[in-house]
Amino acid sequence: MSTEWLWLLMAITAGAAMPLQAGINSTLAQQGDGAIWAAMVSFLVGTVALCVLTLILNQRLWPGMAVITDTPSWAWIGGFLGAVFVSVSVFLAPRIGGAALMVALLAGQLSASIFLDKIGWATFPQHDISLGRIAGIVLVILGVILIKRF
Repeated sequence: MSTEWLWLLMAITAGAAMPLQAGINSTLAQQGDGAIWAAMVSFLVGTVALCVLTLILNQRLWPGMAVITDTPSWAWIGGFLGAVFVSVSVFLAPRIGGAALMVALLAGQLSASIFLDKIGWATFPQHDISLGRIAGIVLVILGVILIKRF
């Protein structure tokens, strides 16, 4: 199996965890103090897990000053975008269901990704917008409609 297929399998596995996370966090929201609180707990647990993993892998917990000053300012908002993503997922999961949530998120991710690939944004390899890619997004959007309707 080629390395690229292993990376795709890793992405599929991580993707399979997304509806689990949405369900777990929405249960936490119902038991606790709402979607934002549950998202905060999720990030807190994730932060602890990443700190432990960082220590196990013998990596620095905090980068040097050069990393902080040399990194583009927009590169620091990933956690904010993650917080929005998790909060919206926690809020929507009990309202629209796991399948509709995941396929709607996927439609949004693909729509943004095709543009970001086109311009080669951040560290993404550049890919042209092709008819096949557009058709793929259209099929996912149709999937949103079908899953929500049936």
